[in-house]
Amino acid sequence: MNSASASNGAGRSYDIVVFGATGFTGKLTAEYLLRSPDSQRIKLAIAGRNSSKLEATRQQLQADSGQGQVDTIVADSNDYTSLVQMAAQARVVITTVGPYLKYGEPLVRACVETGTHYVDLTGEPEFVDSLDFQFQEAAAAKQIKIINSCGFDSIPHDLGALYTVHELNRLLGPERAAKVPMTVEGFVQAHGDLSGGTWHSAITQFSRLREYQKKRKEWRKQRGTRPGDRRRTRVMRPRLYRVNAFDAWACPFPTIDPQVVKRTAAARSEYGPDFVYGHYVLVRKLPKLIGGILGAGGVVVLSQFKFSRERLLKWRDPGRGPSEQKRERSWFRVHFIGEADGLHVWTEVTGGDPGYGETSKMLAESALCLALDQDLPANYGVVTPGAGMGDALLQRLQRAGIEFRTL
Repeated sequence: MNSASASNGAGRSYDIVVFGATGFTGKLTAEYLLRSPDSQRIKLAIAGRNSSKLEATRQQLQADSGQGQVDTIVADSNDYTSLVQMAAQARVVITTVGPYLKYGEPLVRACVETGTHYVDLTGEPEFVDSLDFQFQEAAAAKQIKIINSCGFDSIPHDLGALYTVHELNRLLGPERAAKVPMTVEGFVQAHGDLSGGTWHSAITQFSRLREYQKKRKEWRKQRGTRPGDRRRTRVMRPRLYRVNAFDAWACPFPTIDPQVVKRTAAARSEYGPDFVYGHYVLVRKLPKLIGGILGAGGVVVLSQFKFSRERLLKWRDPGRGPSEQKRERSWFRVHFIGEADGLHVWTEVTGGDPGYGETSKMLAESALCLALDQDLPANYGVVTPGAGMGDALLQRLQRAGIEFRTL
């Protein structure tokens, strides 16, 4: 275990910079950082391309929080020099500027160039795979962590699976722990508004499914085999089935989350020599499930054509979000069932508004973990939350009100 902050702390003006702070989720993230118990331990700046909006946001943040100084940095995704100058001032850069396929790569490149840790909210598999192909070796050599999917995609699922694996290993005991095959299934339930950023990212990814598959094959061919690839980690074959324990239907959930859990399992020995993960959404009523499947299929089809894709993108503005009252009524719950060597464990991760409130909390706590916590896993490069922060982040989230428990 090494300090994640040791390699990039000297000479930086700020511990954390929030890029995209004038947007809805970016502002929520900055607000959380200013109200965090760690607020007095960090120097914070907010960044974006519009100086007048930044200044207005800065003034509002300081007035609402009553906390100390917040600085501003003008930076634009289309101006690489400004991104390098911003990243060079930070120990950790948070970005909420998406879709990441469109805007994300230059900032990651700037963070690798300047030796700066990076966290984002992406749920776009193509973006994550492209970063792994382009920057894994350079980021690992500089001992920095490029960590994607630090919101509802995919922290509850990634860290929930890690928590479940820990519980299985406690049941197995030291003689069998991490030596036997394991299976974990995650079952998601949520009530809340889909974030505009998530919607735009999903439509962008759907429109590129064929291109992504071609690129993925080429990246794997060029990349070759890495040490982590040798451990058997797999995602279950999709299936639709009735789960009596939940009185609901389990439907395969085609998100980035299984990919993230799989990558964490490959990076950590606790998951055993052979690890399998299944990921589902729980739906109680069969008509609602059928309607959801048809609706999702229709969105995928419509995203393939420019005219209908543009119409879909206009449906939700990525810079806006629901009222505080609506966010307070939102919630999520992820059940996990783990099995190893005939032993079973049932765990649960619960929290509030998944699309905005808890997502901004998870993102902010991820940045605080990289900036302040000393005992993090020695996994560097383009890594997952579970591989790059693991138990330190899990403990932070528990203190912040996201509940991990064994049922």
